[in-house]
Amino acid sequence: MSNSKTSNSPLGVGGKTLGLVHTSATLVPMFAELCSKYLPHVKTFNIVDDSLIKNTIACGELTPETSRRVVNYAGSAQDAGADFILFTCSSIGPAVEAAAALTKVPVLRVDQPMADKAVQTGKRIGVIATLSTTLEPTSDLVKRRAVAAGKEIVLVSKLCEGAFDALMSGDAATHDKKVGDALKQLSTEVDVIVLAQASMARVVDTLSDADKKVPILASPPIAIQYLATIL
Repeated sequence: MSNSKTSNSPLGVGGKTLGLVHTSATLVPMFAELCSKYLPHVKTFNIVDDSLIKNTIACGELTPETSRRVVNYAGSAQDAGADFILFTCSSIGPAVEAAAALTKVPVLRVDQPMADKAVQTGKRIGVIATLSTTLEPTSDLVKRRAVAAGKEIVLVSKLCEGAFDALMSGDAATHDKKVGDALKQLSTEVDVIVLAQASMARVVDTLSDADKKVPILASPPIAIQYLATIL
């Protein structure tokens, strides 16, 4: 019996399949919109487990147990027929890199293309986050991508204290003001700003052109545009 599948599952018949692994259900529609825009001929499916980010925040760091589960999700996505796997959360980035080494299909952390673009854009790079658990892995990634590119950079990290708690308690206005104020301040100190969390991107749209003195990069569109060049 001949097998004409292009992947190891019916999902992959007749084209490429992208598996997206999320730590929040709110990211599913955002990435669905980006995929339909930039990857119209690529099939997609989603795996969502918000306990990954909840456990990471509760522990104040990415634990070995959570990392192991991230690796398992990469295996599940591969088994489901993914030709390429994208993890859409920056906080679990180090575990995603471990998963990439253990999975037969390519695995990408969402913030890597953004980090590469930041390194290409300027020397003084600002990284902004509302969670310390995201600020540290993103800052570390930017530093390592700069080394890989052979560029010297100056990293300026900024944590928006209290913004995440405000958002979780339903006070989006306070979150947006804290992030907006921090972005305005940081834009006077650096050549380019990296948003460590996708949830901050909507705040950029509320800033005036005068406040956006430097490029402000968000990972979701940059990651999907990058995938469009290789899938």
